[in-house]
Amino acid sequence: MSDPLTQVVGLLQPNTSVSKLVIGAGVWAVRRLDDGLPFYCAVLDGACRLSIEGRATITLRSGDFVLVPAAYDFVTSSLVPPPIEAEPEMVEMDPGIFRLGSPNDRPDVRMLVGHCSFGSDDATLLVSLLPQLVHVRDDRRLMALVELVNDETRSDRPGRDVVLARLLEVLLIEALRLTAGRASPPGLLRGLCDERLAIALRRLHEHPEKSWTVLELARTAALSRSSFFDRFRREVGVTPMEYLLSWRMALAKDLLRGKKTSVAQVAERVGYGSASTFSVAFSRYSGIPPAYYAAGGSSL
Repeated sequence: MSDPLTQVVGLLQPNTSVSKLVIGAGVWAVRRLDDGLPFYCAVLDGACRLSIEGRATITLRSGDFVLVPAAYDFVTSSLVPPPIEAEPEMVEMDPGIFRLGSPNDRPDVRMLVGHCSFGSDDATLLVSLLPQLVHVRDDRRLMALVELVNDETRSDRPGRDVVLARLLEVLLIEALRLTAGRASPPGLLRGLCDERLAIALRRLHEHPEKSWTVLELARTAALSRSSFFDRFRREVGVTPMEYLLSWRMALAKDLLRGKKTSVAQVAERVGYGSASTFSVAFSRYSGIPPAYYAAGGSSL
C-alpha cells in the first residue's frame, strides 16, 4: 500500500539553498523573515533560544533538531537575548562558517542551520498537511542526516543536486515520523496515527482514480459513515472529500508539469470520467485550465 507521508514529501520537491555552521558567543540575536520557506536547525553543542511569531519561545539544547516547514518571522538568540534595537555582529570565519556575538568570548552554541525551498507549485497545500513546528530531542540518526546535508551543500561533487534532494527527503520524513503522535496538531501525521483512518488514507493515496465516497472510505476503516466523517475531520483537519480533492489536484499538477501525459490521461489517473469534467474541476481549484498550466502558466 502507498505511504502517504513519503508521497507528500516527494511531491514537495525539497532542495536546499543555504546550509551553514553557526557559532554563537556572548549576547546575540538574529531575526529572519523567510516568506514561508522551510527552516531547520540542529544544535551540536551548547544552547540557544528560538522565538517564532505566534508561538511560545523554546530553548534548544545540544542534540536538539527543529524544523519549521513554513517559516515567516522568527528569532534565534543567545539564552539571554540582547536589547531589541541591538544589531547582531556576524562574521564569516570561513566559507559556510559564521560567528555571532562577541569575538572574544568562549562559544556558547554551535549549530547547523539550513534554509530550504520546495519546488512544488502546490507547496502551500502540501505543507498545510504537516505540523507547523517539528522539535526532536537527542536523535543521533537525525543529527547525522543534518550533517550529511550540510556537508553535501558545501561540496562541489558530481551529482550534488540529486544527492541533496534525496537527503532532504529522507531528513524531512525522518523528522516528521519522529514527531507523529496523537498529540500532533490535526493533519496527515495525526491521521496516520489513527489505525482506522490510516487504512483509509493509504487506500485513498494508493487509488486516487477510484470513485471514492465517504461511505466506501468508511467501510475500509471499518467505521460507520458518520463516525468516519467526524473522526477524519477531527484528526486530519478537513473532510474526506476535501482531502481527496486536494490530493488529486496535487497529483494532477505533478503529472501536468511532467509534460508527458495528456489532459485526458491525467483526468483518468486522478479519478475523473472525462477530460472536460477534470478541466472544470482543475480550473475551479487552480484558477487556470489544465492545458494552460501544462504549458507553463501560473496558477492563482
